[in-house]
Amino acid sequence: MGDPAGIGPDITLAAWVARARRDLPTFVLYGDPDTLSARARKLGLDVPLEPVASLADAASVFARALPVWPLPIRGPDVAAADAAVVAAIEAAAAAAGAGAALALVTNPIVKRTLNFAHLAYPGHTEFLAELALRQGARTRPRPVMMLACDELRVVPATVHIPLSAVPTALTRPLLLETVRITASALARDFGIAAPRIAVAGLNPHAGEGGLIGREETELIAPVVVELAAAGIAVTGPHSADTLFHAEARRAYDAAVTMYHDQALIPLKTLAFDSGVNVTLGLPFVRTSPDHGTAFALAGTGKARPDSFIAALRLAGEIGRRRVGSDATLNP
Repeated sequence: MGDPAGIGPDITLAAWVARARRDLPTFVLYGDPDTLSARARKLGLDVPLEPVASLADAASVFARALPVWPLPIRGPDVAAADAAVVAAIEAAAAAAGAGAALALVTNPIVKRTLNFAHLAYPGHTEFLAELALRQGARTRPRPVMMLACDELRVVPATVHIPLSAVPTALTRPLLLETVRITASALARDFGIAAPRIAVAGLNPHAGEGGLIGREETELIAPVVVELAAAGIAVTGPHSADTLFHAEARRAYDAAVTMYHDQALIPLKTLAFDSGVNVTLGLPFVRTSPDHGTAFALAGTGKARPDSFIAALRLAGEIGRRRVGSDATLNP
């Protein structure tokens, strides 16, 4: 459900209304039924809710009602709402991790939610990595954020840190692992047999041979050479200002960039309403809409469900592909 005061309930209800027209996979909402009912009334949406105790029941329910795994908000204060949000994330992640669900699609929350629940995680992604570890992962997963749309896939090597901290945060192990995880995900989750990855430079004009910074010559280029020698189809470092036009995009399947805005500006320019956040490197599939809670839009009818719908579709596609891959590997 995401933050109950945000647009998570709105876009979920709107997606169910559009389920047949948009050819959506069956989904179950983990959250508070009273919040959903109240939001549906406020939006003027006719959305019957039907509690389910087993995900196996969802398929028979979905055509006539939105299946809900009920996790009530037990109190009027913000802390009660945050506790319910965390419980929903834990329960849904457990279902995805156990294979009861093909995938997990998370609606937006704010960092405050995990802090109020006394969890020391900056957001969904790090919390999900911890949950995967609790579920039996042999080592802590290294989650990697990919933003995807029809025209582009981008992976920032560093994410929510100050721009001034990026040069120090960029290391050889970080770049090697990020590109390797990206290549593996493109093959397994996106069905690309021989994925091609373009790596951006950090500085303007990719450093111009050291004239505008030395990160490209001393760090990024040697990493690209090492990855190419290992058999990954990787090129770079490329100047970021020429990496994202239509002709350039035809030369790669994903671009690995050095920092957050270097990746998200082109993606959101191309697909502001339909981009999807995909977490690579987890043992289960997780996607989310590429936007925040948008508190000001909650209950107004102005929230667009396009990104959530795209996240549902992509989650279903990746989930089915993983099931097929695992069946082939383990008949």
